[in-house]
Amino acid sequence: MNKFISIIAITGLLCAQAFSADKPNIIVIMADDLGYGDISCYGATALKTPNIDKLASEGQRFTSGYCSASTCTPTRYSFLTGTYAFREKGKGIAAPSSPLIIPPETFTLPDLLKNAGYQTAVIGKWHLGLGGKEGPDWNGDLKPGPREIGFDYNFLLPTTNDRVPQVYVENHRVLNLDPKDPLWVGKRKPSPDHPTGISHRDTLKMDWSHGHNSTIHNGISRIGFYTGGHAARFRDEDLTDKWVEKSIEWIEANKDQPFFLFFASHDLHVPRMPHERFQGKTPLGFRGDAIVELDWGVGELMKTLDRLNLAENTLVVFCSDNGPVMDDGYKDGALEKVGDHRAAGPYSGGKYSVYEGGTRTPFITRWKGRIKPGISDKLVCTIDLAASFASLTNTKLPDDACLDSMNVMPSLLGKTNTKGRESLIQQDNGNAGNYGFLVGDWKLQRHDKKRTRNLKVAKKLDNTPVPKFQLYDLSKDPAEKKNVIEQHPDVAQRLKKQLATLIEKGRSR
Repeated sequence: MNKFISIIAITGLLCAQAFSADKPNIIVIMADDLGYGDISCYGATALKTPNIDKLASEGQRFTSGYCSASTCTPTRYSFLTGTYAFREKGKGIAAPSSPLIIPPETFTLPDLLKNAGYQTAVIGKWHLGLGGKEGPDWNGDLKPGPREIGFDYNFLLPTTNDRVPQVYVENHRVLNLDPKDPLWVGKRKPSPDHPTGISHRDTLKMDWSHGHNSTIHNGISRIGFYTGGHAARFRDEDLTDKWVEKSIEWIEANKDQPFFLFFASHDLHVPRMPHERFQGKTPLGFRGDAIVELDWGVGELMKTLDRLNLAENTLVVFCSDNGPVMDDGYKDGALEKVGDHRAAGPYSGGKYSVYEGGTRTPFITRWKGRIKPGISDKLVCTIDLAASFASLTNTKLPDDACLDSMNVMPSLLGKTNTKGRESLIQQDNGNAGNYGFLVGDWKLQRHDKKRTRNLKVAKKLDNTPVPKFQLYDLSKDPAEKKNVIEQHPDVAQRLKKQLATLIEKGRSR
């Protein structure tokens, strides 16, 4: 009898091992506004990021890893839907009271993984809108939201922290909201005496430089207006601790089944206000301190996997939603203290631009025992994770979904005899009609409004006139300094035609 029981136990263990090999846990850590050169394993010397560096040393570090857009909302939209955000109007940066911009009927990456038997969660920054076409009901059920597009659980910062309101959303409700103190969010000043960054500028603990001068919370003025909900409001300094706490709690609760966690960091996004224990840790001001705080958070998640014996059954993807920006609305010293630090590494541009610095970011994959450590130059993008995870879990992707997501799973796993995607369309926020088009070493820029962001200046709103088309050979000119379109008209014509076809066709998969 004991022998029979032992055989059953061994058989069950082997089945469990086979199941876990086919369906590993998946954690996607998406940093916010993190540039290619912002972490030490990608060349930063002004600070150290040991936990992210360890992740890279144990997996694949990509030198041609991209997000699909140079601002947060369109990248997150494309990551979850597998479709370029420029294909749908209204997918630019979401306003404070924006409705959900991913229709509930859309087939999404979390839908895919739920079909594969995963528990799914998003914890951290959302910035994809909440509620129906009328926008969020902050005092009621905030739906549709993440749970209507495939997530079993969510714990969110609903927009970005420079936009009101400063509250957490757990599943469909604002956390700790007192019905006797209802939350109001609006575009206009609620009363003549309502304190703002303009009327009460001398009370601010972080001054604004442009645009972020409406309602004040925690000594920082924001975009938009809100009142009430005081018991629900959080302290900026505590955001990362809360994301880590809730993530560990959720991983522990779901450790016995396949799970997918989208950990959406906010650390580098303005207003940069790291916890007091990280303030002053770098010579780069609060922006550098926020990078160190991000690294700490990554380390805490990895320690949790080790403690629960999950590291060898978990695929970790580390990426960013767009490239870096210094002055993004607050006087936090990032520009003045940058010194020799090159946030975008060797690349030009950053957040808001289609230059390489806007979308080429750190991109790391680790799966202990399955991914051989190394450095890869394969072209991969966050938009590809949907099709890649479909392949990984042997789950069918509907023909009418994830229209631009490519299966690059072999590259993500570090297979040397494979190639990444053949081409990639980069976009800015989607409103200016600016595109970058990568094919091999060639990069075509198309600026429909013949203007682009000038990231060399302090203010992000400065625009620079540019030709509609520019061509660069990234193998010789990674910083996109020398436009060679006149020397290579045949290449330019070919790429123009390819880009136009991919845009007009409505899909690339």
